[in-house]
Amino acid sequence: MKKTNLSHNKMQNAPKSRRTTSSVSPSVTRVVMLNKPYMVLCQFSDSDNRKTLADYIHIPDIYAAGRLDRDSEGLLILTNNGQLIHQLANPKQKMAKTYWVQVEGEPDEQALKQLRDGIELKDGKTRPAKARIISEPQIWARNPPIRYRANIATTWIELVIKEGKNRQVRRMTAATGHPTLRLIRAAIGPWNIGQLAPGQSTDISNDAAIAKLIKQPSQAPRKHRKRPPL
Repeated sequence: MKKTNLSHNKMQNAPKSRRTTSSVSPSVTRVVMLNKPYMVLCQFSDSDNRKTLADYIHIPDIYAAGRLDRDSEGLLILTNNGQLIHQLANPKQKMAKTYWVQVEGEPDEQALKQLRDGIELKDGKTRPAKARIISEPQIWARNPPIRYRANIATTWIELVIKEGKNRQVRRMTAATGHPTLRLIRAAIGPWNIGQLAPGQSTDISNDAAIAKLIKQPSQAPRKHRKRPPL
């Protein structure tokens, strides 16, 4: 796949906002994978002039399939196909998302079991997940780096979930007594971040797995008309 570094190209005449995606499939579907850098908003405009996706993606009418918090990094898939966004982002589709999580301390098997079995959060219990301790990934340095504390060890966990509650991964690890220090989304379904550097993107519009998803019937809920009063 051809990589394109868009981080140094400033968007000219960028629109201040974008309208909601349409459920109608476009004549030509565009799909892009982006390695979202740290402290970049997962949107295309911001009234406070913080960095957004518009600093890296210059394709019109393209939207993120799911969100990634500003203080999180890693894989984001964007497309102009509303049906595809639904299939990628809707929790009912159970698309697996893989995260590399650097946590404070050294989680034991009991903490990992909690993550796997599901954790009771304020907005409900999380679904069963996959969790394992991994070696530190061979990844880019974060700027700024995490806060270093000489007397407290850190550990990397690979966590695979199939839902997307607000700041879910951070709340899950905190519930086990191991706050998240750094969070990177490494994969969405069969697509992984590979060698993409922060701010780099690559076009996967012709990917076989994308074509297969597009051919699947949409599971998006239908809008029901209000019945007139009797």
